[in-house]
Amino acid sequence: MDKIIIKNLRIYAYHGVNPEEKVNGQLFSFDIECNLSMTKACYSDLIDDTVNYAKIVKSVKRTVLSEKYNLLEKVCQLIVDNLFEEFEMIDSIKIKMTKPEAPIKADFDYVAVEIERDRK
Repeated sequence: MDKIIIKNLRIYAYHGVNPEEKVNGQLFSFDIECNLSMTKACYSDLIDDTVNYAKIVKSVKRTVLSEKYNLLEKVCQLIVDNLFEEFEMIDSIKIKMTKPEAPIKADFDYVAVEIERDRK
């Protein structure tokens, strides 16, 4: 299966269980893999024969910034749902959302949630 990969998309947003996270916000990052057939685009060299990754980024940003949620799980699921709705060519999606500045008193690089979904 062919893939469109977006690595380390950074978006400042307002998600988290703690009230201050919804007020102050923080930087989140996203790794997104969209599986689809790109055979037609490989031969035609036409953007209409694939999924435009710039449009994927716009969709993700729109979803992440539309509301404030408690859980990363919820944000990831909404992103997947919206990408499936907007891009019929996508067969499956894997998304990882990282939270490098989670308000946890510990030494870590980041906490993250990763989900994978197939079009149903």
